[in-house]
Amino acid sequence: MDDRPVVLADDTTRAWSPRTARARFREGLAIPTAGVAAGYTQANLISVPADWAYDVLLFCQRNPRPCPVLDVTDAGSTTTVLAADADLRTDLPRYRVWEHGRLVDEPTDVRAYWRGDLVSFLIGCSFTFEWALAAAGVPLRHLEQGRNVPMYVTSWQCRPAGRMSGPMVVSMRPVPPAHLSAAIRESSLMPAVHGGPVHCGDPFGLGIDDLARPDFGDPVDLEPEDIPVFWACGVTPQAAVMASRPPFAITHAPGRMFLGDARDEQFRVV
Repeated sequence: MDDRPVVLADDTTRAWSPRTARARFREGLAIPTAGVAAGYTQANLISVPADWAYDVLLFCQRNPRPCPVLDVTDAGSTTTVLAADADLRTDLPRYRVWEHGRLVDEPTDVRAYWRGDLVSFLIGCSFTFEWALAAAGVPLRHLEQGRNVPMYVTSWQCRPAGRMSGPMVVSMRPVPPAHLSAAIRESSLMPAVHGGPVHCGDPFGLGIDDLARPDFGDPVDLEPEDIPVFWACGVTPQAAVMASRPPFAITHAPGRMFLGDARDEQFRVV
């Protein structure tokens, strides 16, 4: 299937309800979710065997900026309180299947891989606070350019937990200087979906050599005065899967999130 960037932020996709978006994904639509079902929360997914679930939970607890947990399922459950009618096996645009830290498949449906011992973690996503950035006048360059948000593996190591360890992943959004304070303020008011930036400015401070070569997502063009602003990213558990090599895991494909039924503003602290 063609995975080139797809322009999503049009009137049709913004107006979708989460249920409509999930139905389209269940039919096999594999587009990135930035700008889809505007106003509704999005979440990262990681599903691991039950004997690894405590390690993942502890990893998330110790690293709340990249891994803010919104829900944890019972073993084998395919549902989540974030959307009562959803099926976690079919309702994301694209998945990743891992064996011993190696990516083995990227299907649009993981029913063939599903196991009765899988515990799923739904982790907050920075797409959820983009409505607040836009409302405050902060440009969203990736949406303007019809691209997935760029994501980078950093040199910052997360606090390990049991068998889980690995580097922090960040997402980057270019922000003009005049809008920097608004971007920091608005995202900081939503700690359940990563909160404020972890770094602004020189990417070398995060061990990132080239902004034009993200590890996940698409490169985004900066305007001359733009400052690169970096937020902790929910792809961090995937970097931990690659580093820690659990025997099996299922995750979302970066930028192709789970669409929940909660409104974005429900995660704003004031």
